[in-house]
Amino acid sequence: MKLEDLCINYNKSIRDALIMIDNNAHGIVFVVDGYKLLGVVSDGDIRRAIISGKSISSEVADIYNKQCKFLNHNVPIEVIQATLSKRYKIIPLVDDNKKVVDFASIHRLHQTPVLEPLLGGNELEYVTDCVKTNWISSQGKYVIQFEEEVKKYTNSSYALAVSNGTVALHLALVSLGIGEGDEVIVPDITFGATLNAVILAGAQPVIVDVERKTWNISIDLINKNITPNTKAIMPVHIYGIPCNMPEIMNIAKKHDLYVIEDCAEALGSSIKGKHVGTFGDVGTFSFFGNKVITCGEGGALIFRDEDIYNRAKVMRDHGMTPGKRYWHDVVGFNYRLTNLQAAIGCAQFEQLDKFRTKRKQIFSWYDKYLLDTTSFFDSQVLDANYESSYWLYTVTMKDKKTIDRDGLINRLSKLGIDSRPIFYPMSKMPAFRGYRTDLNGESELISTTGISLPTSVYLTESDINRISNEIIDALKSSKEIHRVINENM
Repeated sequence: MKLEDLCINYNKSIRDALIMIDNNAHGIVFVVDGYKLLGVVSDGDIRRAIISGKSISSEVADIYNKQCKFLNHNVPIEVIQATLSKRYKIIPLVDDNKKVVDFASIHRLHQTPVLEPLLGGNELEYVTDCVKTNWISSQGKYVIQFEEEVKKYTNSSYALAVSNGTVALHLALVSLGIGEGDEVIVPDITFGATLNAVILAGAQPVIVDVERKTWNISIDLINKNITPNTKAIMPVHIYGIPCNMPEIMNIAKKHDLYVIEDCAEALGSSIKGKHVGTFGDVGTFSFFGNKVITCGEGGALIFRDEDIYNRAKVMRDHGMTPGKRYWHDVVGFNYRLTNLQAAIGCAQFEQLDKFRTKRKQIFSWYDKYLLDTTSFFDSQVLDANYESSYWLYTVTMKDKKTIDRDGLINRLSKLGIDSRPIFYPMSKMPAFRGYRTDLNGESELISTTGISLPTSVYLTESDINRISNEIIDALKSSKEIHRVINENM
């Protein structure tokens, strides 16, 4: 935020001050005469002034508070930090002539990213072991151990570690023989990697809309869009909420289709105790830095069928024939995970249960402080007997009139709180125009109103309470400011 977003000339109107306060999200402006500080005016000052009979066309000079807290810009940082408080969240910093040259904000001291990994276990020890033993490439004990951890945790028959979640999807497709002339049904709400992998395999994505409650692929639209060219369904367990896999598998069995589960965000998600990814022919996972656990970059596939697993394993390793070095029977790829990355992943797996417990707490705190106490938001619906990965706390806004989703994201950014929009519908992307779609507006509605909030596992209940209060205050303040402006037009 720039200094000019906080400074208003004394002869401007109260209406101008309201608009500036609404835009800067701090509930206050510094009243100046050519940047010389005269005082401050808050949204509370304005409300009291209007109640007492002032018009919003009156000048700010009529209502500002001359007795305001300010500091010289040369004071030690410790003094600034000691002065900032719940009462004084933002303070003008002035020169010797009382000209405003900067500002201090408590929100500059508390930047909260939307997601960050927690590397507090044996990550450094295991990576150091790789370096000391010279096992830093795609062979080594940690790659083998990591694959065993994936297999054990998901209770799958076969697991394969790869360099990232996108290549996991691509390798799943090509190992199943899906390619030119084939159609793969995908949801409109997902990350671009889902469709990229289908196209890179030479197949055609068929984009269908999602269900309002779960934000997952529509069962009805899957049924409606099966053609003689349909080869596979690729459900995405969006934000860790499982798709209706029993019904999807019934459809697949009826029409003899493959199912590739995109579980990038869903490590820990299950249906009646059965881990997602184990329903379909292949399940894929991502271990990017913002996922449930991380390798920095990394991915994995799980398989039901040994032949498909063996085919994928060969293709992952350049297509080289096992036991015959440098001999290629098939065209392959270099999709291998390094021992260094796997070492981090193994250390992360050791902490996964603790991470999941904390993520559940974070979701429950948001529900307590944000969802249950206001009518501003709706959340995804988790069906009975379904378990979520609790990856990223994401909700949709009910009221778009007072402040839209992007406006709220901008406001929170000014308050030191990182937040993200929900994924754009794939059908809106220039890269994916021309592919067949079946849409009913659900994806567009969810996408334009959805917002993801900080969910890093080191956050405390106090942090979530503070974030929730800032969100509620921002929405209530914006709503009140718009009401005052509209009533006094």
